[in-house]
Amino acid sequence: MMRIAIQVRNADLTEELREHVEYRLAFALSQFPEHIRGVVVVLSDINGPKDGIDKRCSLRVRLNGRSDIVIEETEADFHVAVKRAADRAKRTLGRRLRRVRDTFSELAS
Repeated sequence: MMRIAIQVRNADLTEELREHVEYRLAFALSQFPEHIRGVVVVLSDINGPKDGIDKRCSLRVRLNGRSDIVIEETEADFHVAVKRAADRAKRTLGRRLRRVRDTFSELAS
């Protein structure tokens, strides 16, 4: 089970939002469990109670033996920001692991 730490700034972490974050990250990163030590999620409402595109989701995917992946997405809604950040983390991690594998296979041949 992947460890997910969620921090919230200037907003409330509802049970529904916490479950959404956990589900999205588990789904997006499920094919890489052996590479991930944990994920730190920071949700922040940049402008406080004012409306606008001010809901930020920052992800730090902590990897085993590699540098962390850091992703930030800012949207009008936390749910959209979390989904986009999780999708980007999946693509970024997949790309990084492919590069490592391709480099290793080139060295081996």
